[in-house]
Amino acid sequence: MTIDKVRRNMLKTSSAGIIATAFGTTTAQAQSQAMGAANLQINAFHVEHELKPLAFKSSLLDGLSARLIDSHWANNYGGSVRALNTVNKRLAEALAATDTPAFIYNDLKREHLMRTGSVILHEYYFDNLGGDGKAPASVRSLLAASFGDFNRWETEYRKIGAGLGGGAGWVVLAYNRHFQVLENYWMADHMHSPADSVPLLVMDMYEHSYQMDYGSATARYIDAFFSNINWDEVMLRIEALARTAK
Repeated sequence: MTIDKVRRNMLKTSSAGIIATAFGTTTAQAQSQAMGAANLQINAFHVEHELKPLAFKSSLLDGLSARLIDSHWANNYGGSVRALNTVNKRLAEALAATDTPAFIYNDLKREHLMRTGSVILHEYYFDNLGGDGKAPASVRSLLAASFGDFNRWETEYRKIGAGLGGGAGWVVLAYNRHFQVLENYWMADHMHSPADSVPLLVMDMYEHSYQMDYGSATARYIDAFFSNINWDEVMLRIEALARTAK
């Protein structure tokens, strides 16, 4: 499906129901189609997650140093990948042990939720870096249809990031399948995300994502993030949504 066709499909609806035509199926239907097509049989307790390589050379980013990116990837993201693998093994052991108290098991499940969110959001984040930051007309039109204009979308996205500065969290542009709308979301951590929403653009606002380069100058990091957005990756995510909705 071409970008122009995706955009035409999306713009068939009002801004309140953006992408309803392209992404009209339910989450359960989309998941069922994807699972059936791949004929997946995966043991939930024995998935061995591996670090996903960066799709760009860290030394070539504009305003984000290779030292920062490499450390972020290896230590923060990598640490969560390794922790998730350990938690999966501990869960299998705890479930097999009939004397495991429920509160102990739930401590592991809480860690499982947190590490799962960290791994996934970090992979979205790194994958939507490595571009030139210049949003093509198709993306600008799409966001304008939902937010009034592209600059209004960017202003809100930046404002959410600035509000998270000095602390922790994520800013996520996502398509909410239930409401059938594109929205920017504030997320305080890895564990609490908007229900039935698919991330399209993710910005890490944990201090480890910028402190090494910018200290507490959050605004400068946000500028650097926008200079390196890979909008082609964002469009691929939109196209993937459209395909699963068929």
